[in-house]
Amino acid sequence: MTIVDTPERRQLRELTRAFVTREVLPHLADWERAGEVPRALHATAAKLGLLGVGFPESVGGSGGDLLDSIVVTEEIIRSGGSSGLVAALFTHGIALPHIVAAAGGRTGGPLGGRLAARRSAADDPLVNRYVRPTLAGELIGALAITEPDAGSDVAAIRTTARRDGDHYLVNGSKTYVTSGVRADFVTTAVCGDFPGSGSLHLLVIDKDTPGFTVGRKLDTLGWHCSDTAELSFVDVRVPVGNRIGEEDTGFLAIMQGFAAERLSLATQAYATAQRCVELSTRWCRDRSTFGRPLASRQLVRHRLAEMHTRAEAARAYVHQVAARVAAGEPVVTEVAMAKNVAVAACDQVVDAALQLHGGFGYLRDAEVERHYRDARILGIGGGTTEIMNEIIAKGLGL
Repeated sequence: MTIVDTPERRQLRELTRAFVTREVLPHLADWERAGEVPRALHATAAKLGLLGVGFPESVGGSGGDLLDSIVVTEEIIRSGGSSGLVAALFTHGIALPHIVAAAGGRTGGPLGGRLAARRSAADDPLVNRYVRPTLAGELIGALAITEPDAGSDVAAIRTTARRDGDHYLVNGSKTYVTSGVRADFVTTAVCGDFPGSGSLHLLVIDKDTPGFTVGRKLDTLGWHCSDTAELSFVDVRVPVGNRIGEEDTGFLAIMQGFAAERLSLATQAYATAQRCVELSTRWCRDRSTFGRPLASRQLVRHRLAEMHTRAEAARAYVHQVAARVAAGEPVVTEVAMAKNVAVAACDQVVDAALQLHGGFGYLRDAEVERHYRDARILGIGGGTTEIMNEIIAKGLGL
């Protein structure tokens, strides 16, 4: 089972490639220096239908499924974009699926379970207030789960939401929030009246709500065009109607959402590896040392062959697992394996690619240098490599 290369997906690849060539490549270096992508890029991507891929038309999306989302992500990077660009432009891919699933819609992610539909997705208030405008490129959403003392341990979340009539009173902080500076709203994980109560909800919180403060913008090793922020909540009053799904379903929703996020990161990893193979192959054909092209040397040819093999093997496995997820199979262990396989391949390939580029690869003007920096987060985001190994070990019955 794998991703079938249908005529529609070939057209989707061509559309994505044209978008990157025309709208991204002339400006990406400037966005890296600015530390963010412009809001206008969201509107452009929405008009082309790229922003809504994987979301049903009933909520303002373009249709398609998880596999189509993977095609877009892969092609953005292979066309010369970056995983940082994917993070900045498609943050809604982790901010919106919980809302859509709770409203009864299907997204590219495997959300479901206790997030039963309260209404039809088409007329759900949260869908109309947040999902439709975001998929139209008018709003930017983010997902806030991680806290200073609670990363992969979601059960340790300390941001509280105490019920006060028709509102929740939210207090706490979040960190490492992708698109947290630009976001108009944040899908936020909160616990009940006190930490450790076992009660976990997801609330949609508007940035302009009194008491909600965007703290300092975090400087990161990579993903320079993707803004990352700390968030603070001090007696923030959030309407009960902004709760996603039923009470106490937050933990399950987060766990189910991780599958799509991890597959997206795995896709970014193998696609980055593939792009670095292409860049390195071109460089070694054009670059000469001691009167001969680099590619004429057996050591270099074998290095490129190994890089290509690792990248293609990772792609094949991620596609296989993604197809099973899209078919509704419970493959939690396999998703963790796919992420680790792709990240390991990416780490090896980007390191070899920069080495093959020599001194030029160490310059900020080199695309391979950006991929080298950006790749480091892929083994951390969405659950670290170590957490993935723990999931795999549990899958083995250990």
